[in-house]
Amino acid sequence: MSYAPVIPASGYAGWLFLKRTMATQQTVFEKGEDRQRDETYFREKIGGITSAEALVADKRLLRVALGAFGLQADLGNGYFIRKVLEDGTLNTGALANKLSNKQYMAFSAAFGFGDFNTPRTKLSTFAAEILEKYRDRSFEAAVGEVNGDMRVALHAERELGTLAASSLSEDGKWFTVMGAPPLRKLFETAFGLPSSFGALDIDRQLAVLKEKAQAFGDGTMSQFARAEVQEKLIRQFLVRAELAGGAAAPGRAAGALQILQAGQSRWKALRR
Repeated sequence: MSYAPVIPASGYAGWLFLKRTMATQQTVFEKGEDRQRDETYFREKIGGITSAEALVADKRLLRVALGAFGLQADLGNGYFIRKVLEDGTLNTGALANKLSNKQYMAFSAAFGFGDFNTPRTKLSTFAAEILEKYRDRSFEAAVGEVNGDMRVALHAERELGTLAASSLSEDGKWFTVMGAPPLRKLFETAFGLPSSFGALDIDRQLAVLKEKAQAFGDGTMSQFARAEVQEKLIRQFLVRAELAGGAAAPGRAAGALQILQAGQSRWKALRR
């Protein structure tokens, strides 16, 4: 039986427990026999893979490769994945560049089948690079089986800082958020936006996100490169998600709201 992460509470309380115990839990998770066998197989075989066709043909290798980028749901979409890999990323017309989920671009670039005469699978460090991503993403997926909101928070903690600090324009960063389902959910929930928000004109969505972000500082995406601003956003997401989900009893819901309000008060005090 595979290890299931332990999260004894929902909302921000559960997040604090997960963060406090995550190193230990992830170590136990990674010791699973099936995972160890898959990692050994990947480490031994990936250096011999020189084409997208060969990778897609080996489902065991492909499962690890896709899992490293959170794309494991596409394991059965062989033709699509082969096209993503063979097109590469250097050509602006490549399939990966046209997809809203930018993990396809990262996946294609990591393997390099469509970009270089010699793919990156030949690098001596390649297996270790992919397996490190695979471990992190696999643990996130396991957390998601227990609590989907925690998975969104872990994803944000890993990706948000890099995006916020990137060289993209401010609008470009917000558009990236809108095209990445986990980050979109994070911001929409934290900002208290209705389910109909996604039906608005894209420019109107951009304007609303910028306006709501002002509550966290200056209204830019760049502000979320700072750890303390990220933490405030994640806390607000988890508290609002717990309230919206009705997972808490009235007393606990009121407590969660008090946590959110107290956090906002401390944040304002620090900014004075």
